[in-house]
Amino acid sequence: MSAAGRVPGLMPRSLAVPAVIAVAFLVLPLVALVTRVRWSTFWADITSPTALSALGLSLGTGFTATVLCLLAGVPLALTIARAPARPAAFLRALVTIPLVLPPMVGGVALLFLFGRNGWLGEALAAWGLRVPFSTSAVVLAQAFVALPFLVLALEGSLRATGTGYEQAAATLGAGRWTILRRVTIPLAAPGLVAGTVLCFARAIGEFGATALFAGNAPGTTQTMPLAIYTAFNGAGVSQSSAVALALLLLVTAVLVLFLVRAWRPEAVR
Repeated sequence: MSAAGRVPGLMPRSLAVPAVIAVAFLVLPLVALVTRVRWSTFWADITSPTALSALGLSLGTGFTATVLCLLAGVPLALTIARAPARPAAFLRALVTIPLVLPPMVGGVALLFLFGRNGWLGEALAAWGLRVPFSTSAVVLAQAFVALPFLVLALEGSLRATGTGYEQAAATLGAGRWTILRRVTIPLAAPGLVAGTVLCFARAIGEFGATALFAGNAPGTTQTMPLAIYTAFNGAGVSQSSAVALALLLLVTAVLVLFLVRAWRPEAVR
């Protein structure tokens, strides 16, 4: 419905008070964070060797985790979107589990799977591969918590576009891979881009699963969230660097929000 067609005044005016309180509860902590930034040393804080190491590791592992999520998540989203109702609902529920699961539990689960005595850990150890407490563990932990964002965003976009154009292309003789490449993916591109951006943002902000499964070794597994946590507990980078890194994560989240809304202009109507 357009703005002109909306009927104002149906919501009780008293609800504006808790609404304002809710907005303040969300915004004021972020304002408090910004006010604690030491601007005179901000550049030095975010360019210190430890801070740059944590930043570079977060961006590198976040990018790798996002690529892994794309390789596995796009086929999964396609499967859910085109599956019958009951199997789709079951698969969607499985995908949603990491969203509601405490990150620490996810880290323990990954450790039991890839650890030295885990289901896959023993087989990998036979090949001389050790996953826990390595950079690879960081990537896997990030992918585990970020994959649902990509899958659910893309699956919703695929369902919204329907199958009409795909069926028309099939009647004209297009093969399945051609339909996927030239019809399905282009139509679902806004959802794919939004899901990818959200996936990357979630990956670089991951903390709990990474801490348990990958550890907190500087230069190897210490990402930005872990560096911030370490600093506020009296070790690693200085507290001013921790605040500066926290601000960088906040800026990243704001940029992600604007990018997603730019690809979905109907959200601002």
